[in-house]
Amino acid sequence: MHHTMTTTTFDIPGYRVSRNLGMVRGIVVRSRSIFGTIGASLQTLVGGNITLFTELCEKTRNDAYEMMLRHAEQLGANAVIGIRYDATEVMQGVSEVLCYGTAIVVTPG
Repeated sequence: MHHTMTTTTFDIPGYRVSRNLGMVRGIVVRSRSIFGTIGASLQTLVGGNITLFTELCEKTRNDAYEMMLRHAEQLGANAVIGIRYDATEVMQGVSEVLCYGTAIVVTPG
């Protein structure tokens, strides 16, 4: 599925929904490594963006997004609308990231 066929809105301009296939999701549970935690702690001493955590969060969100797309494709979707993210700390240092949306089949029009 092409990334241009995904959106946080509930329509894709130039296309009409021909089938709603229901909710799809991608879930990733990830922990910080001891080395990443130490490195990020050192970055907090100088302030600013904690790049090690930023990279970890970006990778985790991307992995959840890609899993959601695979789930949609398995159902026969060619688009996903209403995409959202949610994150929960499962335990200290372990977070769950959920990416979800509605899988649909669209046709030009």
